[in-house]
Amino acid sequence: MDKLVGIDEAIRRYYSQKAVSENLIQAILYSVDAGGKRIRPLILLEILEGFGLQLTDAHFDVAAALEMIHTGSLIHDDLPAMDNDDYRRGRLTNHKKFNEATAILAGDSLFLDPYGLIAEADLSATIKLDLVRELSYASGTFGMVGGQLLDMEGEERQLSLDELELIHANKTGKLLAFPFVAAGIIAELGADQIAALGKAGQLVGLAFQVRDDILDVTATFEEIGKTPQKDLLAEKSTYPSLLGLEKSYEILEDSLNQAQAIFQKLQANQGFDPQRINQVIERLRLNG
Repeated sequence: MDKLVGIDEAIRRYYSQKAVSENLIQAILYSVDAGGKRIRPLILLEILEGFGLQLTDAHFDVAAALEMIHTGSLIHDDLPAMDNDDYRRGRLTNHKKFNEATAILAGDSLFLDPYGLIAEADLSATIKLDLVRELSYASGTFGMVGGQLLDMEGEERQLSLDELELIHANKTGKLLAFPFVAAGIIAELGADQIAALGKAGQLVGLAFQVRDDILDVTATFEEIGKTPQKDLLAEKSTYPSLLGLEKSYEILEDSLNQAQAIFQKLQANQGFDPQRINQVIERLRLNG
């Protein structure tokens, strides 16, 4: 099965249950269907295959749960009280297509429903408990949500590099590290191997944020599907604003190289096949 199709089918299976509100389902699926690279769930599935696992519906359910939380975060990020954006992935944001209340509730659903989806997955109770704990940690108060508040508090303020790194390690990094750790949990690896995967995830998370900051400065609306230079207009500190574009490109490259080195070590010690995850990592590089 094509992985992107499998992820989307898992989300639709969940929302094919009898609805309490059809309008809510419509708003949820509007943002789910808005496109996007699905990089977080794809990372999970590629790493599982790299460890020799045959993908099952349960694996796609976990991947779908991760994409649901990411999509919910985008709906809320675009709200007037947050980043106040009219476009996401090249079309109207959820609150512009529907209304603010509906967008807030669609985001709420996409934050809460993934735990039900994981709970119903055909995995052992221990694995599911570990996945729920890690996903909550990565996405909630001690991860993405906490980082988002730090990001908002940092607007119109000159941040230090340490402050910027703390924001993005939580706002972006932890949810991007989750599929690396989750793959280790599902594959029932040892603590050392899961920690190594987590480190690779942190490096890719850093690279992803630096890449996003670079594109905000250099790309057009057509290239990124959202309003460019939003960070500049909001007077946000970014990697290019603090370090310049050249140094930002260096950080992006170095982070991706370090992540690939971890997978090379896993190949040597665990028989991991890094080919597919390396392809995902390579797609994050930019020609600076």
